[in-house]
Amino acid sequence: MESRPKIYATAAFVAGALVCLAFKDVYPDLERRYRRRFGAKKTLKDTFHSVDDHVELQDRESQSLESLDVTSGIEGCIGNTPLIKIKSLSDATGCEILAKAEFMNGGGGSPKDRVALSIIDRVRCMPSDQAVEKSELLLKLGAIVERVPPAPIIDPEHFVNRARRLALKHAGNPELSGRGYFADQFENEANWHAHFDGTGPEIFRQCNGRVDAFVAGAGTGGTIAGVASYLEPRLPLVKVVLADPQGSGLYNRIKYGVMFDTREKEGTRRRQQVDSIVEGIGINRVTANFEVAREMIHDAVKVDDDQALAMAKWLVEKDGIFVGSSSAVNCVAATIYALKMGPGHRVVTILCDSGSRHLSKFWKMAGNVGAKTDTKLDEIVGSSP
Repeated sequence: MESRPKIYATAAFVAGALVCLAFKDVYPDLERRYRRRFGAKKTLKDTFHSVDDHVELQDRESQSLESLDVTSGIEGCIGNTPLIKIKSLSDATGCEILAKAEFMNGGGGSPKDRVALSIIDRVRCMPSDQAVEKSELLLKLGAIVERVPPAPIIDPEHFVNRARRLALKHAGNPELSGRGYFADQFENEANWHAHFDGTGPEIFRQCNGRVDAFVAGAGTGGTIAGVASYLEPRLPLVKVVLADPQGSGLYNRIKYGVMFDTREKEGTRRRQQVDSIVEGIGINRVTANFEVAREMIHDAVKVDDDQALAMAKWLVEKDGIFVGSSSAVNCVAATIYALKMGPGHRVVTILCDSGSRHLSKFWKMAGNVGAKTDTKLDEIVGSSP
């Protein structure tokens, strides 16, 4: 009987030690949970106050928007788009292939949102061969849209020239409804400056200053010019690579210094200068925006329509990413160049359009993507030059 108090005391001591050890292991987890739930910078022990502590109440309702994580208007949703790793292409090449998801810009779902942030244009012209989804969206927003036949830039009825005339007509006649403003996105250098100020710094920051290659197509040339102009002084070894669709002359301009495509040679010239299902990139003239970056572009990759279609299906099948034609071209070129560089490199490209804008044309040709389809990498890179 006399030994029982000693036994009880020993048991109590052991039990207390076990509780302390358990709390020591559990405490960090409790603190992490608390931090995640309340966003607190204090630890749990900091939240317990003695009776002498002074507790000050705060009026949360009177806080201004500036102190909250709230954007002011839809323009606040433009820029700072995610940079995502395309896992299937990274695994297939041994490189880290990252894509700037510019189709997630909050204005119109395009890199052009950055350029058009402060531009309101009521009269718009576009080639008649563009996907109808693009013009239907503008019509729903109250714009006047003219779909004009594709033509060379020297033709007065080229959509750029037509837009310029309409803008001047509306600006000079107060009796006409609406206003006229010619954005001139191909030649207006505010285009590449928007990407120098936004897209380029974002990529640099999101990659922690490590980019081995930047791959992008060029229509107006603003994206590749702005990003290249920002990255090259900070990353002297970075390779800037043009992704060019079939029918465009920019590939040969970079590779051989001439604006020429084999589809345009005498005796084989087709009716349209850029004979491709790809929209948004590819051109047969050098714009003021593209000229800014021409000396910074180290290489070019030519991508045909079949490769672009195969890549679009691959991205849906393997990664669940649904993109349009110019994004598919960018990803083909990024994959080819990653294989050329070899494993261990980081290649960044642009996802500039969603597939939902290309259902009537590009994806109509691509066809449905079902469980039985299995696109092969050889279909994407096998016919590359």
